[in-house]
Amino acid sequence: MPLTKYNNQSLLNVTAVPASIPLGDMVLVSSATASASASIEFTLGSYKEYQFYFVNMHPSGDNAIFEMNLSTDSGSNYNVTKTSTSFGARNKENGDNIYADLSYDSSRDLAQSTSNQALISRNEIGFSNDDNLCGSLNLFNPSSTTYVKHFIANTSFVVASYGPANINNFTAGYANTTSALTNIKFQFASGNIDAGTILLYGIN
Repeated sequence: MPLTKYNNQSLLNVTAVPASIPLGDMVLVSSATASASASIEFTLGSYKEYQFYFVNMHPSGDNAIFEMNLSTDSGSNYNVTKTSTSFGARNKENGDNIYADLSYDSSRDLAQSTSNQALISRNEIGFSNDDNLCGSLNLFNPSSTTYVKHFIANTSFVVASYGPANINNFTAGYANTTSALTNIKFQFASGNIDAGTILLYGIN
């Protein structure tokens, strides 16, 4: 028996979506461009997911570590307890197989720590004129007062040591709090953010 199709009652034939149904569109909430900035901070709201995009983040000094932390008190303190893990793949420009690998380094994992979360798992970022970090971070339902808040980051950067080389890094974890997250801050562990732009999108 052939399947009967009814107008406007299946996705195939929908002619209009009621305004009350969220479509999950990405909304550009905010953006910030650094210029010798100590850090970049954003205020969080009630979107179910936030996506941050890092574009050409350039440190003011060599051997830099790009990192973030979270706040539950409108930015007065960035000390939310976090548990996380990360790994990265590395390859040199000259294809030297000695330094081409996939590695897990636990030294930048956090285990119930309020320290800043590194968004690179190994080595550090170079600060030659063309060196930089690009990538993204997803933060899920930060306004929840029921669940912990998960985050996933993927970054690509030019390595300071063993270079010139690229590392593709993956970091994931959760902020172990049922309090709503109100703010997030990005910075380098030492020195300023010499240049770079961070775009913040919200998704419902």
